[in-house]
Amino acid sequence: MGTLWSQELVSLTSWFPATQRPPEEGQPTEQNRWRAMARRLLTTVLLLGLFLGSSVLLFYLFQGCTPYPCETPVCRRLLRRYLASRDTSADPCTDFFSFACGKAKGTSNSLQALRRMLEASGSWHPGSGEEKALQFYNSCMDTSAIEAAGAGPLRQVIEELGGWRISGNWTSLEFNRTLRLLMSEYGHFPFFRAYLGPHPTSPHKPVIQIEQPEFDIPRPEKEMKTYAQILREYLAYLNRLGNLLGGDPIKVEEHASMSLSITSQLSQFLRQQRAQGKLFQMVTIDQLQPLCPSSKEMAPAIDWLSCLQAMFTPISLSPSQLVVVHDLDYLQNMSQLVETQLLTHRDFLQSHMIFGLVGTLSPALDSKFQEARRVLNQKLRELTERPPMPTHPRWMTCMEQTRAVFESTLAAMFSREALSPSTQSAAMELFTAIRDALLTHLRSLPWMDEESRRKAQDRVTHLQAKMGAPEWAPEPALARQEYNDIHLGPSYLQSFLSSVRSRQARMVQSSLQPVPHHRWQMSPWEVSANYSISDHVVVFSAGLLQPPFFHPGYPRAVNFGAAGSIMAHKLLRIFDQLLLPGGCLACDSRALHGAQLCLERHYAAFPLPNGTAFNSSHSLQESAADVGGLAIALQAYSKGLLWHRGETILPNLGLSPHQLFFLSYAQVMCGEPSTQESQDTHSPPVLRVHGPLSNTPAFARYFSCPSGTLMNPSHRCQLW
Repeated sequence: MGTLWSQELVSLTSWFPATQRPPEEGQPTEQNRWRAMARRLLTTVLLLGLFLGSSVLLFYLFQGCTPYPCETPVCRRLLRRYLASRDTSADPCTDFFSFACGKAKGTSNSLQALRRMLEASGSWHPGSGEEKALQFYNSCMDTSAIEAAGAGPLRQVIEELGGWRISGNWTSLEFNRTLRLLMSEYGHFPFFRAYLGPHPTSPHKPVIQIEQPEFDIPRPEKEMKTYAQILREYLAYLNRLGNLLGGDPIKVEEHASMSLSITSQLSQFLRQQRAQGKLFQMVTIDQLQPLCPSSKEMAPAIDWLSCLQAMFTPISLSPSQLVVVHDLDYLQNMSQLVETQLLTHRDFLQSHMIFGLVGTLSPALDSKFQEARRVLNQKLRELTERPPMPTHPRWMTCMEQTRAVFESTLAAMFSREALSPSTQSAAMELFTAIRDALLTHLRSLPWMDEESRRKAQDRVTHLQAKMGAPEWAPEPALARQEYNDIHLGPSYLQSFLSSVRSRQARMVQSSLQPVPHHRWQMSPWEVSANYSISDHVVVFSAGLLQPPFFHPGYPRAVNFGAAGSIMAHKLLRIFDQLLLPGGCLACDSRALHGAQLCLERHYAAFPLPNGTAFNSSHSLQESAADVGGLAIALQAYSKGLLWHRGETILPNLGLSPHQLFFLSYAQVMCGEPSTQESQDTHSPPVLRVHGPLSNTPAFARYFSCPSGTLMNPSHRCQLW
């Protein structure tokens, strides 16, 4: 201390001239007064500077903590979407789903972007996949040409199959030849369905699978009181098809009745219940139809070798080829029915196949055929008490048909259009924040033991993430080669049939290629994510990284609430095994089971829309991931607020950043229960909103929900 003090004295004395010393006290001099004034001036300047600096700092901090409205075009588009979808008359504390989604409608921005790409005028390399995809889409959209052609292109197809007795011209062709053509050239399977699927046992290589076909009418059940009416509606549909094709009304009615009889018998052949342990059988082709007539035949009416060979060229098949049969009893009964018809009413059998073909091709026919199909589907859904199918505009129908054929080309186009380096970088930054929050979140799970927690955190740490673009999107040169066999025009039906053949050939060809170690299971425009167990890689689609779910220019609350919650949901699904019985032996099974029961009861307490069925245990893992995903995304967002400056909100909504976070989460889940598929394991949209939000204390706090209201219950659960 002495040394330092001495140095300070030396520093002070250095202010005075070497020949002078400070005057004695009580002896003021002119220089003394000058130095006193200088010290006062310096002190004033320092104090003023300190005051100004503090003011600037406080203003800067105030500005950083106070959100300001985002006025950019991308924010204004999102604002219009939110304003249009919200129902502000709904109380957010009792019905947040209506508050956020009450007026939601319309298609996703990804589909709209895909539409703009298909309708854009541009020059593409002649013969390229891009050029053919746009031509195919435009041909589908040219309804004037389709209507002008009428039933002409379809009649040409029927003539190639030998004609039709009800329309006058008919040639009795060999049954199996017609069947081969229907399956391989027209994509229609009147008596059975054949496809390449993974072998039921390891190593799961592709193998030919044979199943019953898809019937237009539902399978008869004992409790189905409307089955007779279903048959009448289907008969009316068949009669309408025959009349549209110019058939004689008397013959049309006769052949339609026989076709209905065949369909009804085939439907009844299906097993009500498959025998336990015999869900499939491995048989050889010659067991289905042996070369030696004296051998026991399983389904001899079908020339299995020639039909399957036509379907799966260039795979070389032999009589000893193993195939997977999913219902041998059905095939045997079907074969007996076909043999009987061939002996007595060959022309009726031909009519039955053509009736079915017309139904398969209806998406490529004029409006009269499409309307007949739409009316049938509507009647059948009413009679089976299913919600009506949503109606889609023509562009969506054509886009879906184009996507089914030109999947890889559209994937490459969409990825180039939708993903910029800045978007990918911002998405990866969001994922990193979500991943870090998950690592922290795992420490708070009361049912997880330390060893399981360490392993889970290690898996999260070593997880790789990819954003947006599919690995299988081909280069332009490869795309040209891939679609060489597609010939477009002169009618849309001919383009449609050419695409059917090309798609079937590509599916067979791809089965001969080595299976890639990691392959996307989704299209890039889907709002989805995919996890590869073998690679330990999670992939977030380009569709998820588009408005209204994500944009680098959105308020952070929107990105974390929408895309961030989906990312967190997918990360939690990696640990589904832990939630299964015996999946985490060292965990506190009692606490884990208690948390699961708590979540089931929590979801069961919410009212559902009329006609919505829901099994909470069936959707437990998805619901748990919804709840946990929201908690992790909120944790990541709140942590970022501690250091992030310049927080923005959407103007004219009257919502704080945290309220905007919860609204954006709900917007992801908006949807109608009727749009759910029967195999969907998610809970209905209203529960995907109310379940997680009501389980989050911060939601009730930021929306000032009174205790005991639907969205602020007295008890909450923590599974994830």
